[in-house]
Amino acid sequence: MLDNRRFVIFGFFGLIGFAYIFRLLYLQVLDDSYSIESSSNSIKRVIEIPFRGQIYDRNEKLIVYNTPVYDLLVTPYKAKIQDTLTFCKLLNIERPTFDSLMNAARSYSRVKPSLFLRQLSKEDFARIQDVMVDYPGFEFSKSSLRTYNAPTLANTLGYVSEITRGQLEKQEGYYYQQGDYIGQNGLEKFYEDQLRGRRGIKFVMQNVSGVMKGSWKDGELDTMAVAGQNLYTGIDLDLQQYADSLMRNKVGSVVAIEPKTGQILTIVSAPSYDPNILASRHFSENYRKLANNPYKPLFNRPVMASYRPGSTFKLIQALTALQSGVITPGTGFGHAGIPMKCHCGGRANSVEHGIQFSCNPYFYQVFRRIIYDNDIKDTYKASAYGLNKWNEQVSKFGIGERLGVDLPSEYKGNLPNDSYYDKIYGEKRWKFSNVYSLSIGEGELLITPLKMANVAAIIANRGYYYTPHVVSGVGKKNNPLPEYLVRHETGIEPRHFETIIPGMIGAVEAGTVMGMARMAGIQIAGKTGTSQNKKGPDHSIFIAFAPADNPTIAIAVFVENGKWGGSAAAPVANLLIERYIKGKTENKAMENYIINKNFMPDMPKTTPKKATKPDSSKKKDVLAPLAKQTAPKEKFTAASGI
Repeated sequence: MLDNRRFVIFGFFGLIGFAYIFRLLYLQVLDDSYSIESSSNSIKRVIEIPFRGQIYDRNEKLIVYNTPVYDLLVTPYKAKIQDTLTFCKLLNIERPTFDSLMNAARSYSRVKPSLFLRQLSKEDFARIQDVMVDYPGFEFSKSSLRTYNAPTLANTLGYVSEITRGQLEKQEGYYYQQGDYIGQNGLEKFYEDQLRGRRGIKFVMQNVSGVMKGSWKDGELDTMAVAGQNLYTGIDLDLQQYADSLMRNKVGSVVAIEPKTGQILTIVSAPSYDPNILASRHFSENYRKLANNPYKPLFNRPVMASYRPGSTFKLIQALTALQSGVITPGTGFGHAGIPMKCHCGGRANSVEHGIQFSCNPYFYQVFRRIIYDNDIKDTYKASAYGLNKWNEQVSKFGIGERLGVDLPSEYKGNLPNDSYYDKIYGEKRWKFSNVYSLSIGEGELLITPLKMANVAAIIANRGYYYTPHVVSGVGKKNNPLPEYLVRHETGIEPRHFETIIPGMIGAVEAGTVMGMARMAGIQIAGKTGTSQNKKGPDHSIFIAFAPADNPTIAIAVFVENGKWGGSAAAPVANLLIERYIKGKTENKAMENYIINKNFMPDMPKTTPKKATKPDSSKKKDVLAPLAKQTAPKEKFTAASGI
């Protein structure tokens, strides 16, 4: 019995001893991590940053690519500089800049390398590489610079810049480190996970002076960096640049969509800037200049600016009324007693005529029928019930909500319901007479240019849409994110679209569009709009699609301060339709007119500010129309609406 216990005890301690011996063998022979840690003076762990994915247009033309550059890092406690002025001259920097960079490096860490000078070109690197051996504590790191083939699409592409402290603290996992670059706006931000790739790690040997002596263990423990995925967009780069030229000297937006896929063909935010200026080491200085520009070039108008849709909204009103059965295609209305001016000479005796001549009294009556299509006797309750039913149908067109485009900061706009007006007027203190301006797209309605381009695509498709998106393929062509393959229905029967489309064709060929803007050989279905603007000339809007019978392009153009939709926005849209369908511009007279037309608002002259109290009687800032519009408080003007 005792012998058995002795064997158990010996066996137990023997097992423990064997475990310790095996662990020591593993740590000292098999596991390299402690060896690497103890050899930190001779073995350096180098993180390799992968190239970001490139971006292409729909025809595989390169839009964004990477140019190799070099970053200069400094480890403060190792840094030894005998002649600071000579060092500054070598790097082409000023002494105050040197002091600022060194202080920032010391604040981060005295013993860890941190960024000193970013994005040195290959030429600069070759010029100073050998000389830098005389300056201990400094080392080079290979990096890349985002480069843009053309000065276009700045707000859509976005930019990359150094990650902020707040972003570092909020990140999930530990992918990013201080000094890393990250997408901050546009596609660069939205597709950051796909574009950034996967980091690599190399272990290299170095001597006591920090000079690299080759890879450690022949790269046995190294992992290769994996480049980010390429993005293939639906953008037609030639059409995009042509749209840029047409929007020169104008403030506004252009959005063109391929109706059957939802792919965005062209997206212009005017005025814009050359994206290359935010891809240099002078980022902060250039960004500050753009941010202080009174025309707000950093403001991405297609998805962030909000306007009243004006008469373009009459299309949705007509479709909603036809679907609910409160009117038929041949319904006509008299104009007597209507608090709106008539632009159609009393010719609106049908839905088609009402749209063709953009008749305000006609759509006042249409909206009134929609609201009071119930048996409720109480005026307030009837108005609230009808408004909410109207809101439910209109929201299916994407109005009053975010569409989900693959760009950050999309504004949802405003589509009022009974609760909205209860807050403004008080519960049971409003009725149809307080909200009738909605009938012609004015009042409290707010939309973005992207939404109106999507409305044009919905009508082109006779009732459905795919969420508009810039990227048509991730990693390969025709491979969008799954959410952009979902078909959205509006609930409007296709036959009702055949009622309004002839009116849209009539508006272009013999209605509210100026004659010079009409295109030979292309049947365009369109609708003009004028969006009220209290602080200057009204904004010009036009939405359209073509060819009318088998649409391949749907478009919305907004020209701020352009006044009439048919004379400012419509010519831009029609020229782009002609260029896209025919591949050339035949209407040279129209092209010359638009390119030379200037709708830029005058900016106030800057004068030195005096230390006095502000004068409330002075005129308000004229730049306000360029920023995001807010829900209007001014009284509705019955004369508007073409």
